[in-house]
Amino acid sequence: MDIDFIAKALKELGHPTRLMIYRAVVRAGYQGIAVGGLQQKLDIPGSTLSHHVSSLVSAGLIKQRREGRTLFCITEYDTLQSVIGFLQDECCADEQIPRPQ
Repeated sequence: MDIDFIAKALKELGHPTRLMIYRAVVRAGYQGIAVGGLQQKLDIPGSTLSHHVSSLVSAGLIKQRREGRTLFCITEYDTLQSVIGFLQDECCADEQIPRPQ
C-alpha cells in the first residue's frame, strides 16, 4: 500500500469528529448507516457531518450508496485492513533477539 495513501487515511482519522463518525460507520457493518441516522446518533449538524464525511470518502475510508432519497455511508473494509496491516506488519521488525549464553 502506498505510504501517501496510508498517511492521508491516518490524517483524516486524526480529527476527533471524523474518528467518531468513522467508528459509527464501522459499527454499522456491511449494510452501512443512513446519513440521517448517523446525524441523529452523533448529534452533529448536517453541514458539519457532510464536511467530515466528504473527507473520509476522499481518503477512501468510506463510500456512499444512494437508495431512493436515502444516502448511506459504508466502510471500505479493505482500506481499514490495509491501514491496520501497514502498521502491524512492521511491529517489532527491528527488535534484536538476545542470544542464549
